[in-house]
Formats: sequence, structure tokens, C-alpha cells
Amino acid sequence: MSNESVSSAEAAFAAPATTAATLATYSVVGMTCAHCVASVTEELSELPAVTAVAVDLNVGGESSVTVTSSAPLSEDDVRAAITEAGYELAATRR
Repeated sequence: MSNESVSSAEAAFAAPATTAATLATYSVVGMTCAHCVASVTEELSELPAVTAVAVDLNVGGESSVTVTSSAPLSEDDVRAAITEAGYELAATRR
């Protein structure tokens, strides 16, 4: 098998091009436990385009919530999701 045919075969199985992800980090007030983290993660995950949510819990202070999405999110939508979970959006730190 020549190098040329190997390259063609590899190209046929190459991963498809991916779109760039959008990352945004938010400060959330009022979270105190793993249940809080789960609630915020669940509500944010329901927003269209959200692909991942990571929470850095800071009990007694502002927790950092990083949202990965396939398109930019409206701050109003993020605020509504966090409010629905029972917490307050303090700031956006994109």
C-alpha cells in the first residue's frame, strides 16, 4: 500500500470539522451545596445551544459558572434559567 493511498484512507475517516464553541463565565449568588450545582446545571443545560456547564461552588460567596455553547447566549436567557433554579446572576465575566 503506498503512502498516497494511506493518506486518502486517513482523509476518508478524518473527524468532521467542528464549529467553534462559545465560552461564557457567570457569577451566581446563593449556591451552597451539590444540589444547588445540580439545579443550576440542569436549568442552563436546557437552553438551546448549551453543550456543557461547569460550576465552581464558592459557599457563602459568588460561584463561578462556565457555560459552553455552540452559539452565543442571551444574558436574559441565562438570567432566567438561573432564576428558575432559585439563584441570582450577579455578573457576566465573558
